[in-house]
Amino acid sequence: MIVGFDSADDAAVFKVSDDIALIQTLDFFPTMVPDPYIFGKVAAANALSDVYAMGGTPITAMNIVAFPQDGDMEMLAEIMRGGAEVVADAKCVLAGGHSISDATPKYGLSVTGLVHPDKVIMNNSTQAGDVLITTKPLGSGIVTGAYRNDKASHEAYEEAIKWMTTLNRDAGEVMLEYPVSSATDVTGFGLLGHLHEMMRPDITAIIYADQLPYIEEAFTLGEQGIVTGGSKRNRKFLANALRFDDVAKPYQELLLDPQTSGGLLMSVPKSYADEVTAALKSRGVPAAVIGEVIERKDIEMIVKPSK
Repeated sequence: MIVGFDSADDAAVFKVSDDIALIQTLDFFPTMVPDPYIFGKVAAANALSDVYAMGGTPITAMNIVAFPQDGDMEMLAEIMRGGAEVVADAKCVLAGGHSISDATPKYGLSVTGLVHPDKVIMNNSTQAGDVLITTKPLGSGIVTGAYRNDKASHEAYEEAIKWMTTLNRDAGEVMLEYPVSSATDVTGFGLLGHLHEMMRPDITAIIYADQLPYIEEAFTLGEQGIVTGGSKRNRKFLANALRFDDVAKPYQELLLDPQTSGGLLMSVPKSYADEVTAALKSRGVPAAVIGEVIERKDIEMIVKPSK
């Protein structure tokens, strides 16, 4: 076993031979957007993301379905159609699945991927001297939550959907070309929650708020105090590991906002930062250097307004 219970990593990794390791992961959740087809696409992209975050290639996937016994079967068909399209786009084989009766519809995937045992990218090997790079804009949780309550525009919602249905495949492939120290995907714990999982007792991460990529309307909603319950839970959980140094509230909310099918967060040696960001952008990935890792200060994570 290369990666198991001993770390809070994105997936399990089992070494089969000197050249092959299996990545195994699963992820599913209740509907969080009104369109069942879009929900299926988001859920599938989210489940596949864990394999990309570890430097792997997904090869097979299986549906995980919970649906009311007397529910609308057309809705279920649309959810599964969306999921199947994303799996096909990932050049992954949808090999079956399992369903149960449940009052609340839920959908996701169990995914198996392949990676070379020497090229597994874990989330706990961040080093002092690294820079932190993200690959998708923040704010999808704020926007989709506000949209459900008629407080966000359709344009902002469409932008959030665009990013949530975008695979992290290109970013994952770029990581394999460079000596990336560690990586993870940004999901329910928000960017800072997942950065917390990447940290060790001997290092501190500095985030520069003015470098963050985000959905414009998410910032405006944050200014209005429209945030998610998840961000409040994330803030509470990270209270002893995090300090904001005169950072405007909307930036704080963006960093704590739970993402669904968010981008990758990678820690890269500073000497490779320009090459990695250029390679990502050449593939259409909106990469941004948002911070750096230094030797340990008084706290694990510090967010500053600017560098």
